[in-house]
Amino acid sequence: MQLYTSSLTQYERLKTVPVKVGDLIIGGDAPIRVQTMTTPDTMDTRATVEQSIRCIEAGAELIRITAPSKTEAENLLNIKNEIRKRGYHTPIVADIHFTPNAAEIAARIVEKVRVNPGNYVDKKKFQFIEYSDQEYTGEIERIRDRFVPLIRICKEYGTAMRIGTNHGSLSDRIMSRYGDSPMGMVESAMEFLRIARSESYHSIVLSMKSSNPIVMVQAYRLLIRNMQDEFGILYPLHIGVTEAGDGEDGRIKSAIGIGTLLEDGIGDTIRVSLTEDPEFEIPVCQDIVARYASRKADHSIPHVEKIPYSPFEYKRRTTIHQNNIGTPHPPVVVADFSQTETLTKESLQSIGYQYQAETDKWNIGDAAADYMYTGDRAPDFALPGTLKVICDYARWKKPDIQKSNTGEEKYFPLFNGAEINLTEQYSKTMNFLMLDTAKAESLDLLSLVKGIPGVIICVYSSTRNPVQDTRRFIVEMMNRDIQIPVILAIQCFETSIDKQLIHFSVESGALLTDGMGDGLLLKNDPEKIIDRQVTGRTYLPSGNNQQFLNNTAFSILQAARTRISKTEYISCPSCGRTLFDLQETTAKIRSVTSHLKGLKIAIMGCIVNGPGEMADADFGYVGSGAGKITLYKGKEVMKRGVNSETAVDELINLLKENNEWIEPGEVAGS
Repeated sequence: MQLYTSSLTQYERLKTVPVKVGDLIIGGDAPIRVQTMTTPDTMDTRATVEQSIRCIEAGAELIRITAPSKTEAENLLNIKNEIRKRGYHTPIVADIHFTPNAAEIAARIVEKVRVNPGNYVDKKKFQFIEYSDQEYTGEIERIRDRFVPLIRICKEYGTAMRIGTNHGSLSDRIMSRYGDSPMGMVESAMEFLRIARSESYHSIVLSMKSSNPIVMVQAYRLLIRNMQDEFGILYPLHIGVTEAGDGEDGRIKSAIGIGTLLEDGIGDTIRVSLTEDPEFEIPVCQDIVARYASRKADHSIPHVEKIPYSPFEYKRRTTIHQNNIGTPHPPVVVADFSQTETLTKESLQSIGYQYQAETDKWNIGDAAADYMYTGDRAPDFALPGTLKVICDYARWKKPDIQKSNTGEEKYFPLFNGAEINLTEQYSKTMNFLMLDTAKAESLDLLSLVKGIPGVIICVYSSTRNPVQDTRRFIVEMMNRDIQIPVILAIQCFETSIDKQLIHFSVESGALLTDGMGDGLLLKNDPEKIIDRQVTGRTYLPSGNNQQFLNNTAFSILQAARTRISKTEYISCPSCGRTLFDLQETTAKIRSVTSHLKGLKIAIMGCIVNGPGEMADADFGYVGSGAGKITLYKGKEVMKRGVNSETAVDELINLLKENNEWIEPGEVAGS
């Protein structure tokens, strides 16, 4: 199988063509570049300049500014001149949608222009049209006629270009032939890239963005394969998850998509798209990129000869299920209580279980952990019905637990390595085995546990590159047809919550996006956490480490689309096109809809990021004019021209009309 990287086990940066953007090089041997996008109206020169400088001083190496019309494109000159006058020489990128004439103006002013092949020439009407090959070729010629003038201006002025495909804004023509697919995203960019190459223009960066990290990852992989097959060279790649949202969810979703690719050496510049001020995006970018600043291949990781799955389409690894772990069950969450000295009923509130003393009953939340790992301890109280305990084998075999397990088994042993073969006492249903994938004997050990009931392995890697090593281990399991469920045990020693969110998201998300993993066990040392804030908000109160780990695990599974436990918000990061306060509106919508588990709501600042960009959202809230909102169900307009003051109430009414609304007090387990 033609792969998207030279090796699945050895880290190596993908070699791309270097592209000059002003005085900056993207691709080649250059470091991974960090960029962001401004949010003020582009006609507000002062506000745009001030925010640009704040972003530059925070570490942004490129600044992108929207130019939705000729007027804004012309004002880029005033913005650029003022930034240069202040002593900053960071390249400026003009963001263009729908308006080729604006792109042609901007290309004479700034160092780079971004065009979206889905709407640069085409107008999206959500229509399916059958094209003959001749008609399709005619459409490509129509694109050529409109695109070539921009290419020639870029060549004349030394301006670079990003051909930036977005999953949600594929043209009707692409959708008609390729569908709403990663391959459609790739072909949308390749059409424009072929035209540019025919004009001998190569100062090109490409992107394949989606709000769904799995779709995004597959599209970049396919693009690399197709460029290599067709051209024999690779252009630099701009990596990002679009409309990631805000807070911890936005960081987690971005880290999964971006980190999965960077783990394989893919990516030359990144942008984290958060619904926050752009200055807050830069530290997240820097934390992600820092993981790879000194990354090298780890030759202790064995080479994989056979790849038993397709990295270009999602399919979860098939396993033998034990209890609720494994195929077809969603991945489980194991809460780590091994460092907790005292276990009480109140302790379980942090992982989704709230005890009501007056009724002697438990309320169970949607994000309630399935198991708790207690190390050498065990709770001495009756557990909620859905919660089970994993404890070290030495603790499990003691008489009090054996007595508790005479009815329904609630306690299960965890063996370390070969310890599992040094006893004849096992659980009748599930036995957990902790393995270091870096140890050669770990795979061989799996062939010796066939007679032991319900074996489930918890894996970690002590290598320098744990993602590659763990993936190699699971691939070898697949090649040997070992269908034992795998829980990913991810250990983190970072000292800030921001960095821990990224670490956990990358190292588990990179495996989950390839269908590897039947559960998550996140572990850290709360005593070593110094910075407990995300974007200025205290996120980890003292003594609440279990809640942080539990919330993070469920958020990772949600972002990786493997287990849905809450409402999902697809929220654009705001820019000069935005027609309302995105941060305030997102917070307001979240406050009244966060109990609607499984619903996807898109909150888009303008029509550019409207029905197309929100892609697979169930409902959409889109700015359509000053103080006006358009409400969508899927891609269908339901209400136009709604006053922004009443639009959130109208969204709730729309949910009620479609039987998607539940009163907060009626939510199960509340």
